[in-house]
Amino acid sequence: MKLKKLNLFNAIFILNPGLFFAQQANDTIKKNKEEKWSYHFQFTGVMQGHPSFHAPYAGPNSLSSEKESAFSVTSTFYLGRKLWKGASVYFNPEIAGGSGIGRTLGIAGFTNGECFRVADASPALYSARLFLRQHIALGQSDMETAESDANQIGGEKIPSSRITITAGHFSIADVFDNNSYSHDPRTQFLNWGLMNNGAWDYPANTRGYTNGFIVELIKPGWAVRVSETMVPKKANGPQMDENIGQARGETVEFEKRIGIKKHKGAVRFLAFRNLSHSVSYQNTIALYTSGIDTTLNVNSPSVYGGQKYGFALNADQELTDDIGMFARASWNDGKSSTWAFTEIDQSASIGISIKGSKWKRPDDVIGIAGLINGISSDHADFLNYGGYGFMLGDGKLTHYGGEKIGEIYYSIKLADTFWLSADYQYVMNPAYNRDRGPVNVWAFRGHVKF
Repeated sequence: MKLKKLNLFNAIFILNPGLFFAQQANDTIKKNKEEKWSYHFQFTGVMQGHPSFHAPYAGPNSLSSEKESAFSVTSTFYLGRKLWKGASVYFNPEIAGGSGIGRTLGIAGFTNGECFRVADASPALYSARLFLRQHIALGQSDMETAESDANQIGGEKIPSSRITITAGHFSIADVFDNNSYSHDPRTQFLNWGLMNNGAWDYPANTRGYTNGFIVELIKPGWAVRVSETMVPKKANGPQMDENIGQARGETVEFEKRIGIKKHKGAVRFLAFRNLSHSVSYQNTIALYTSGIDTTLNVNSPSVYGGQKYGFALNADQELTDDIGMFARASWNDGKSSTWAFTEIDQSASIGISIKGSKWKRPDDVIGIAGLINGISSDHADFLNYGGYGFMLGDGKLTHYGGEKIGEIYYSIKLADTFWLSADYQYVMNPAYNRDRGPVNVWAFRGHVKF
C-alpha cells in the first residue's frame, strides 16, 4: 500500500483508528488483570536537519553539504493473542514514510534510527512482525507476572527459569544487544551506532526485519541466546535470501545480570557470523586494477561464499534511582562487504542517562553519549579507489579519519501518552572522510504511545 503525499497531518489522520482502539485496550486492561488479547500503539515523527558544512568534493553517496532537512514517520499497531499455556502470537502492521537527511547516505553512524534507506519516501504499510513465542518452564520455577506492553501479554505468568522460543518474522534487535539506556530511537538516542553495536552487521532487510528463530535459556541471573535468521539477497535490500544453506545469519549472546547496591545492571557478550553474497574488498580492487571488472560492485554480486564474523560487548548499570550509564564496543573482520546494517567495522560508545527528578520533572530524561566508528584498511582502500557501499562513497578517501559523533537529547513528558524531544548531534569525519565536515545535526521528535 502506497500513499502519495507525506505530511504529519495525513499520517495522524491515517492512524486515528489505531489511537482509538489502543485507548480502548488500555481501558480494558484496567478492568482485567490477565489479558487474552494485547493491543498497543506507537507513533513517532522525527524532523531532522543540518546547516551547510565544508566539503570540497562529493560522490553519489555523500551527505549533501548544503543546508537541508527531512521528516520521517513510523506508526505501529501491536496486536497479541494468548494461545495455550506459555504461548502467544503477535502481529505488528506498521506504516513508515519519509527519509533521513541526505537520503540516509553519507554517515556510517547515521543520525536517525527511525528512518530506512528506501528509494520511495511515500508512506508504506507492511508487516513488521508476525511471530510465535513459547515459554517452557524448567523445573519448579518461580513465576513472574508480566506487565502489559507492546508484544507482551499483560498478567501472563512467566517462569523465571525457562526456555523461550521465538519463531517467525521479527527484528533480531528486539532480543539481542539490548540496553536499558541506549536501544530505542523512539525514546532514547537517535544515532544508529547508539541504538545497537555498530559493527554487528545484524541480519535484516532494509526496514530492519528478518525471518527465523531464536532460542533463549533464561535463568534468574543470566541468559544465553542463539538464533538462525535470514539475510537479504542484496546488500541492505528489501527481499530476503531463501537459500539458507548458503545465506544466513548466526548469532549467539551471553548475558549476565549484576547489581551494585541493589541497582540493576547487565553485561552482554555477542558473537555473530553471516553468510551471504558479500564479496572481498581486496578481490574487488584486484579485479578493478587489472581491468577485468571495473564496476566495483559489492552491493549486488551473484556469487555465494561471502562471510563476515565479529564480536560485541554491551553493558548498562543503574548508578542511582535517577542516573544510569552504558558502554558498547564491537568489531568485525572487515574483509568482506557490509551486507545488512551499516558500514562500520569497529565501534565504541559510552553515555549517561539522567532523569529529571532534581528539577522536579521525574519523567523527563536527558541523555549524553559519545561514539567512535572505524573501518578496516581493506574497506578504506575500496572507498579510496572510488567504490561505493550501500551507504558510503565520496568518490575517494584520501584522508581517512575515525567517524566521531557526540549526541545529546532531552525528552520531556507532556502527557501520559506523549513525549517531545530535542536532539543535537555533532559528526566529525562523516563517512570516515577528514576532508568533509564537521556536521551539526539537529532534530525534534514526537512520540505517542498507548
